[in-house]
Amino acid sequence: MTTALITGSTAGIGAAFARRLAADGHNLVLVARDTKRLREQATELHDRHGIEAEVLTADLSTDDGIGSVERRLADRRNPVDLLINNAGFGTKGHYLDVPMADELTMLKVHCEAVLRLTSAAAEGMRERGRGGVVNVASVAAFVPRGTYSASKAWVVQFTQGAARDLAGSGVRLMALAPGFVRTEFHERAGLGTDSIPGWMWLDADKLVTAALADLARGKSLSIPDPRYKALMGVAKVLPRGLLGGITAKGNKFGPQ
Repeated sequence: MTTALITGSTAGIGAAFARRLAADGHNLVLVARDTKRLREQATELHDRHGIEAEVLTADLSTDDGIGSVERRLADRRNPVDLLINNAGFGTKGHYLDVPMADELTMLKVHCEAVLRLTSAAAEGMRERGRGGVVNVASVAAFVPRGTYSASKAWVVQFTQGAARDLAGSGVRLMALAPGFVRTEFHERAGLGTDSIPGWMWLDADKLVTAALADLARGKSLSIPDPRYKALMGVAKVLPRGLLGGITAKGNKFGPQ
């Protein structure tokens, strides 16, 4: 049985990955900040699917938290075969309205943690000649909307560049760029969702199924829905200034 490590595993897309991978027979390392929720999740997945679910409490906005996950990923005796870098959060407000401390924390979680954990996992995977990393970005990566969009654009560019460098090694890296998903994400950030049309919402479980299929096909970028693929095609030809204005009117914050 292979082992998958999922950050931000207790809710939303991370929880959907955990359900799917457990159902497929993968052992899990579940990473989040809330120990109680992690233990409840681990027990449920173990009882339902008969897999081993390890709990690792870590705050990826801190060096200690990132370091604890790095050490687990570097453990050659209990290797991780698939890493899902899913942890992330949003902030409410335009540039200069958001406290600088929150902006820096976002870069820590979305960029530094992704870089360090991907590197820690990929080293061992390259030695073994197999493995996979999914870095959860957002379609917000393709529109100019502040630090969140910029951090997710970094995730996409980093992942695709690293995938190119590791081509032929047996290690697959993929950036996952979902649109709006019904999770706790927007509520935690204090973001209203009333202005988002119903057709733009995605189901987390279906999203994960599409993402894993794209990873198996060797894609370095997954936009797992035809509607969003079409939207991103339009976004490529619109002027950047116009695109930023449209997204600002639609919502104060990009999707995930």
